[in-house]
Amino acid sequence: MSPGQTLALGAFIFALAVFVGFLLISKVPTMLHTPLMSGTNFIHGIVLVGAITVAAAANDTLGYIIAMAAVLLGTLNVVGGWVVTDRMLQMFRRRPTVDAHKAETPPAPSEH
Repeated sequence: MSPGQTLALGAFIFALAVFVGFLLISKVPTMLHTPLMSGTNFIHGIVLVGAITVAAAANDTLGYIIAMAAVLLGTLNVVGGWVVTDRMLQMFRRRPTVDAHKAETPPAPSEH
C-alpha cells in the first residue's frame, strides 16, 4: 500500500468515525449526555497510554513534538473526565444533617 493510499484510508476511517460518533451522540437524551461523556473521557486513559507508546517510538523532532502534544491532550482529557465525574457524583451525595430533636432540646441540668 502506497503512502497516498494509507493517508486516504486513514482519512476515510476518520470521517466515518466522526459521522458515526455524531449520530450516536445526537441520539443520547440530554439528561444522560453529561454522565456518559464524563465517563468516556475518564476511560480515555488508554489514549494516554497510546500517546506515551508513540512518544517512546518517535525518531525525529516533529515526532517528539506531536507525541508530547498527544500526551498533554490525553492527560487533560483524563483529568477533565475525572473532575466532571467527581462534580456530578457530589450532586448525589447526602448532606450531613443535624438531628432536629437534639438541636432543639437543651441539655439536662446535671445533678451533684
